[in-house]
Amino acid sequence: MSILINKDSRIMTQGITGKTGQFHTRMCREYANGQECFIAGVNPRKPGENFEGIPIYATVKEAKQATGATVSVIYVPPPFAAAAIDEAVEAELDLVICITEGIPVRDMLLTRYKMLGKKTLLIGPNCPGIITPDEVKIGIMPGYIHKKGRIGVVSRSGTLTYEAVAQLMELGLGQSTCIGIGGDPVNGLKHLDVLKLFNEDDETDAVLMVGEIGGSDEEECARWVKDNMQKPVVGFIAGVTAPPGRRMGHAGAIISGGKGTAQEKIAVMEACGINVTRNPAEMGKLLKSAL
Repeated sequence: MSILINKDSRIMTQGITGKTGQFHTRMCREYANGQECFIAGVNPRKPGENFEGIPIYATVKEAKQATGATVSVIYVPPPFAAAAIDEAVEAELDLVICITEGIPVRDMLLTRYKMLGKKTLLIGPNCPGIITPDEVKIGIMPGYIHKKGRIGVVSRSGTLTYEAVAQLMELGLGQSTCIGIGGDPVNGLKHLDVLKLFNEDDETDAVLMVGEIGGSDEEECARWVKDNMQKPVVGFIAGVTAPPGRRMGHAGAIISGGKGTAQEKIAVMEACGINVTRNPAEMGKLLKSAL
């Protein structure tokens, strides 16, 4: 079992005719069951064409009606990416993964408002995507570093997602699902949302949670874990040495008013029973010890 996606997912690519969309759609199709999973593309200027046999439609709604796709991945340029999310939400897709980096915050605020009360779940933007190893990957992560197993991974940092997986693999620990939720200040699924899904997944035994400085999502998640989580959770907070008022790589990773520091997050997480390492090289070992 997995969360959110599996070999039966049917996926469309919004922005399939751009260089990035073409490259990563091709890579995803070549991974595991990707040939059966990626079945449609969307470009309003190129309906009726195809990309390597994948039919292209003018709208998300048309692609859904014609192919039955219920998941979308977005590689649309930043000025138009929020509108692409809006279109997928209006078409009532189950899940949207937005890889695009640099979407204006104002655009995402409007998009999140439009999503209120809608069924569609959003991963990202500014994220590597999601993978259920040996079944399907949607995004830009290298598939070969993963293997199927029973550890869930959720991270705000793309590169630390890969690092966490590499460490788990060295210890012989495969993954049930890995999700990069993105580091933008306005995004879709949070750590809390993903932890709830992992908690209900009978084939996930433990979770590795990677956070970043800025915001309070990790603290909120930790308090929920203390009262509800039935599986071990270990964590790491990127930006341990970042001083107040300084940014890290992500737009969301900024300390404001002394809040959102790594020290503050670690203190809350540890108080809630989450084992946290200060050393990113120890994430895998800490997870194994929790088992």
